[in-house]
Amino acid sequence: MNGAFYIGALGLDAQQRALDVVANNIANINTTGFKRQTVQFSNLVNPLAASGDGTPPQGDQSAAVTGVAIAATPHVWTEGSLTVTGQQYDLAISGAGFIEMLGPSGRTLLWRGGTLKVNEDGALAAADGTVLRADISMPQNTTALSISADGIVTAQINGSTQYKQIGQIPLAMVKDPDSLVDDGAGYFEASDQSQVSQVRAGDEGAGSLVQGALESGNVQLTDEMVTLMLLQRAYAADAQVVQAGDQLMTIANELRR
Repeated sequence: MNGAFYIGALGLDAQQRALDVVANNIANINTTGFKRQTVQFSNLVNPLAASGDGTPPQGDQSAAVTGVAIAATPHVWTEGSLTVTGQQYDLAISGAGFIEMLGPSGRTLLWRGGTLKVNEDGALAAADGTVLRADISMPQNTTALSISADGIVTAQINGSTQYKQIGQIPLAMVKDPDSLVDDGAGYFEASDQSQVSQVRAGDEGAGSLVQGALESGNVQLTDEMVTLMLLQRAYAADAQVVQAGDQLMTIANELRR
């Protein structure tokens, strides 16, 4: 069987998956706190073309390469720009770190911030109802909320001029953010390889909290469009490889003895 079919098919599959990543980046360009992903490709080596110790044969090194595949799709952790909204329940992080959230089954989720709300139990939570791990309960008749740069949360009750401290939001620092697992909806979860430490906002390299602001996604539309065009060209080239293999098979089938 002509190897061009397999090499072309592997390339088509890899380019299609890469296109899906770029499309997801573009679709989330306006998602608060979104972190874009990139694609890392790797060559596939034919084990039959390698020597007994697993190294490629001497001479023509390209003989061992039988296609391309996606090795990883890591996130880009650069900070997005902060948009000032002036809304007291909007919260962003300026700098490194994550806000710890209490996910299903008690799992700890990491969040870059967004719009908060008070759920039915009076707990401070994200817009989708996921509560803060810090377990901050809002007093009844709260008329104003204040969150300082170091995470101290105070509430104004019944229009009083005095603010009462009701809790503090720490930040989680991750030594290797690439080890985090994307749970979707802007949440990440630490894996077994992650080293997570809880620090006070503004300390030990952690960023500070910014109330009344939202972090934009770090997607640059121009960069994504350029990548999209390059991937489309690569996809078309792989399709031509398959087409060339088909033409060769047609010629072989039409040969007369």
